[in-house]
Amino acid sequence: MVKICVVGASGKLGRYMVRHALARGYEVVAVCRAQSVAKLDEFRDHITIVAGHTNDREAIRSAVEGCDGVLTVLMPWGVQGYSTGTAQAVLDYASPGARLVFSCGWHISRDGLDRYPLRLRAFVWAFGPLTRLFRVADLRDQVEACRRIFASDTRWTVVRGSDLEEGDSQGLPIWRRHVGDPALNSNITRRIDFALFMVSALTDDKLIHEAPAIVSRAAPSARAAATTDAPR
Repeated sequence: MVKICVVGASGKLGRYMVRHALARGYEVVAVCRAQSVAKLDEFRDHITIVAGHTNDREAIRSAVEGCDGVLTVLMPWGVQGYSTGTAQAVLDYASPGARLVFSCGWHISRDGLDRYPLRLRAFVWAFGPLTRLFRVADLRDQVEACRRIFASDTRWTVVRGSDLEEGDSQGLPIWRRHVGDPALNSNITRRIDFALFMVSALTDDKLIHEAPAIVSRAAPSARAAATTDAPR
């Protein structure tokens, strides 16, 4: 892995991914909206910035050219298929054989075998219709984006994040294939470590065609579980 692209680099998760990638010596191309470029000022002398919405196909085409890996933050903003447009552009324009790692939440299910806690089901039930009503976001857009990723023949990974908090790194999160595994019950991960998992996935071939659900390795549920067991 030599050159990577971070799509959605100006957000909190994106900036952490840029920081982790630079620490590994990667050449980084960052995509973010023009009005958010200033958020990347701390990295300006060390990265290439492509200004554009993450669903701007020309911006994505330019940014991912020649990249060995692409890290993409899927944000379901608005009701115009923002996440789907972002994912499709990355799938269409990434170099053949590139590692593609996407971020989303636990609510995404690849095979329908996830068992969601009542609190998460209630949140999705209430949050989804309200955000669509006010045209703020559409969780169904993220679902469609991931459906396209899962159906693609690229070297993809979809990282499904738990609730997030700020704080110092607690190390690489643990993962399981399905929400509902007791190891995930604490439902909390440091945002800096979500980013670490994303960057680490670029070089972890065991995660190709997986949709790992993650949780902090310091979370009580993770400590109580046999975290050295093979994910199930």
